Amino acid sequence: MSEPLVSILIPAFNSQKWIADTLRSAIAQTWDRKEIIVVDDGSADNTLGIARQFESKTLRVFQQKNQGGPAARNTALSLSQGDYIQWLDHDDLMDSTKISRQMAARHRCQSNRTLLSCAWGHFIYRQNAARFVPTSLWTDLSPTEFLLRKMSENIFMQTSNWLVSRELSEAAGPWDTSMLTDDDGEYFCRVLMASDGTRFVPGAKVYWRSSGTAQASYMGRSQKKLEAQWSSILLHMNYLRSLEDSPRTRAACVKYLQNWMIYFYPERMDITARAQEIAKELGGQLETPRLSWKYDWFRMLFGWSTAKHIRLLLPSTRWSLIRWWDHVLFRLERPKTA
Repeated sequence: MSEPLVSILIPAFNSQKWIADTLRSAIAQTWDRKEIIVVDDGSADNTLGIARQFESKTLRVFQQKNQGGPAARNTALSLSQGDYIQWLDHDDLMDSTKISRQMAARHRCQSNRTLLSCAWGHFIYRQNAARFVPTSLWTDLSPTEFLLRKMSENIFMQTSNWLVSRELSEAAGPWDTSMLTDDDGEYFCRVLMASDGTRFVPGAKVYWRSSGTAQASYMGRSQKKLEAQWSSILLHMNYLRSLEDSPRTRAACVKYLQNWMIYFYPERMDITARAQEIAKELGGQLETPRLSWKYDWFRMLFGWSTAKHIRLLLPSTRWSLIRWWDHVLFRLERPKTA
C-alpha cells in the first residue's frame, strides 16, 4: 500500500518578503508523498509572482479576490486531495522532518481522529534564534483537558503545529469566514471536539514568525476585531462546557473571561457587563481589570483610555526596535551561512 498523501495548505496575502522561504520549507519536507497548495488572497504585492516561480507537479498556486484568511484556507482545503492536512501560514517555517515525524507517530494513535501536535518556537528574522518555550499543552491530552488548560492558563498551540487527518477536518467543518481574529483558535476548538485527543510528537518542530502589531491577529483598537474576539470567547466557553460541565470547567471559563476583560474595559462596558453576568451564572465573579505598574500611573493621571492607548503604543515602539536589531543581526550572520 502507498503511503498517505499529505496536503500542505498555505493561504498567502501580501507576503512577498517571506513566501519564498515558506515554500522552500514545505518543499524540503522529507515526507515524499505531499502536495503543496498556495492560495493567494488578492495580494497587492508580488506574492503571487514569487509563488508561481515554485510551481511544479507537486506545488500548485491559485488566486482569488481578497476575502480573508479563513476563506483562503477553505479554498485551499477544497482544492486538496491529501489524506492528512498540514496548515502552514505564509510566513512560518517547518523543520524538514516535521511531517515525517508526525506521520510516523500516527501508528501509535487511537484512530484517524487523533490530532497530532508538536513543539513551536517564535522568531523574527533569525530562525536559529527561535525560542522554544514548553507549556502544559506540549503533551498528549484529551479534548476536554486541552481546552481546560488552554483557557485557564491563557496559552495556545500555533496553527502550523497540527497535522490533521482529512476525516477529522471534514468532521470539524470549514473555517468561519466571519471571524476577523482568533479564527484559528475557534477552528481548532471544533477540530479538538471532533477528535479523540491530541498526541504530542517530540522532535517535530515549527517556527512561528512573530510579526508583532503587523500580525493579522493583532486587535489594537479595532471595534470589529474586539467584537469578533468576544464571539470567539463565547464559543470557547460553550465548546468546553459541551464536553464537560463541571465546577472545574466553569472555573476555567471564569478565568478565561478575566484574562480577556482588559481588552474590553472600559470602552465596551456592554461586553464587560455581559461578562460579569456570565461569570455569576458560572458561580464566579470578575474583578475590575488592572494595568501593570508600568501603565497604572498613566491611568491615575490621564484615565483608562489614555493608559490603554499608551499600553498599545509603547510595546509597538519597543517591538520596532527589537525587529530592527534582529534584522541587523540577520544581515550580519547571513554571509557566514551562505
